[in-house]
Amino acid sequence: MLVEKPYDGLEIHREDKMIYAKFTAAHWVLSTCRAAGGLRHDLKYVYNHQSCEPSGHYHKHAARLWHDPGAYRQHICNAYGLPAEACATMGTAANMHHAAFAQEGFRGLLVAVVCTGGVEANAGRAGDPASVFETPDGFEKLPPAEDVPRPGTINTMIFINHPLIPGAMVQAIMTATEAKTAALQELAVNSRYSDGPATGTGTDQIVLAAKQTDAKPLTGAGKHVKLGELIGRTVLAAVKEALANQNRLTPAGQCSAKIHLERFGINRSGMIAAICRHLSPDQATLLRHNFTGIERDPLTVAAVAAIAHLKDKFAWGILPAACWNEVMANYAAQIACAVCGDFNKLGDFRQTLAPAKTDINNKAFVDLVCRAIALGFSHKWVHFCDSI
Repeated sequence: MLVEKPYDGLEIHREDKMIYAKFTAAHWVLSTCRAAGGLRHDLKYVYNHQSCEPSGHYHKHAARLWHDPGAYRQHICNAYGLPAEACATMGTAANMHHAAFAQEGFRGLLVAVVCTGGVEANAGRAGDPASVFETPDGFEKLPPAEDVPRPGTINTMIFINHPLIPGAMVQAIMTATEAKTAALQELAVNSRYSDGPATGTGTDQIVLAAKQTDAKPLTGAGKHVKLGELIGRTVLAAVKEALANQNRLTPAGQCSAKIHLERFGINRSGMIAAICRHLSPDQATLLRHNFTGIERDPLTVAAVAAIAHLKDKFAWGILPAACWNEVMANYAAQIACAVCGDFNKLGDFRQTLAPAKTDINNKAFVDLVCRAIALGFSHKWVHFCDSI
């Protein structure tokens, strides 16, 4: 079914588990596709196909996509009646009905984007430990790697109604990648492989197609030129919408102290247990019953997000380790004040929470945050209860 026709020469279709672009006019295509990837002048179609479900569905077609992309392309094209030799292929676990469409224009120049995305299991940060090493015989697993990459991929197709020189096409890919990372930054997505913020997933793919016309090719697609702005705006919007559709990942949904701490090695149950260790039995029971409301309170989230950001500044060397104790005491006290609602206690809480030694590791950091939440919660109702 034809779902979009952004400009003359391009049609976007959705059929079953596939979204494909059909070029009715010549396009140059630059892509990361393992089948028909690189810079191509001879493609008639580019497509994005759902090869499996996002969880627990490692069937032969998903394995074929990873191990034999040429055979996978042939199989999919046969099923959909497309000419394999004229197709560039992307595969994903994302549902095609969750795809996001965005477009922006300026003085006749138009950029259209189609994106699918999922990041719950496979979000990573550039430089995270690798899972495989490519050899002449294939991909060798590096311990403790799994048999296949975890599900989770952001696939982006970008279409431009104007020719670009090859260098500008590469620059457009770079700009789009920055926009994708900006979307993850705005959504506070954590790496699943390290304690850093995510910059993408380990299996992201991208296709850029520029229509060939008699117009003079554009030479730039960076942030200073209008084309770069259009690419950045459309990709940012499409990535965020696709993740909202697929993962229900929204800015409001990320208002969570637990989410901001996960990358440092703690989950919901671990966080509750760590807080309750510093509470009386009655207080612990009350916290367990009300944990979601407490850890999603905007002032508490703000304080936890701030201290997590400062933890990064120490890890990246922006702040010196010699200042750790003072900084952590100040911002842990902010957390406690946010939880109890009384910022007059800031000085007292600062003294109580000051680390006894400089310990920058993740476990000590998470323990401090949980202790701060417990301290604030233990004081939340004291004055009220004493006054009635």
